[in-house]
Amino acid sequence: MDYDTFLDTVTRRAPVPPEKVEPLTRATLETLAERLTRGEAEDLASELPKPLKEPLVSPTPEAESFGLDEFVDRVSSRAGVSPDEAREGVRAELSTLRDAVSDGEFRQVLSQLPRDFEALVGASGQEQP
Repeated sequence: MDYDTFLDTVTRRAPVPPEKVEPLTRATLETLAERLTRGEAEDLASELPKPLKEPLVSPTPEAESFGLDEFVDRVSSRAGVSPDEAREGVRAELSTLRDAVSDGEFRQVLSQLPRDFEALVGASGQEQP
């Protein structure tokens, strides 16, 4: 999946204004990089188009430990959107990531996240746009 297709897919899935999709995408990936180990963030980045790789540079080798609510708060703050928009954006971003990378890679990402992330994205089956 190329960058424009990724953003278009998120735009269809997230009930947020289109101009907020790019900041939401960057904020979600930056926050995901904090939540994953550096190695897993690098593995995920290796399957994404170049503009999506940069925000996945992990600031530390270890993953920070925080749950979905803190994840959404960080995305909300970084993207300058409401917590509700951030939650919907995270849901749309993760479901689009699921479609953009291999099944094995997406399972590896989910394995480092609390179960409420899996529930948010609906880990099985493809989500319709």
